[in-house]
Amino acid sequence: MSDSTCVFCRILSGEIPSIGIYEDSVAYAFGDINPQAPSHILIIPKEHIESLNDASQSDEAMLGHLLRLAPKIANQLGIAESGFRAVINTGSDGGQTVDHLHVHLLGGRSLAWPPG
Repeated sequence: MSDSTCVFCRILSGEIPSIGIYEDSVAYAFGDINPQAPSHILIIPKEHIESLNDASQSDEAMLGHLLRLAPKIANQLGIAESGFRAVINTGSDGGQTVDHLHVHLLGGRSLAWPPG
């Protein structure tokens, strides 16, 4: 199910263009339009789920799939060996700005800690 007001659902439908990095039946990965690192990819489920708070037990396989895609895509981009970060922001205080569950894959430079 999609949400016609959701920017990521609109990207999935092709209404908004994106630079696709990876796609399968469950997920789509594309370049972030406001990158915070040399490599900044968003990995989203094709099903509209607003946040990690809204994921249910039936979403466990999809969540695991999204996380398994992070190293696969990092390898594809050549950043896996030096290291990368996979982040899921949840809620406004957690830094979530788009109400569609997504994993940020960041790499290509040394990443500081703490992040925020």
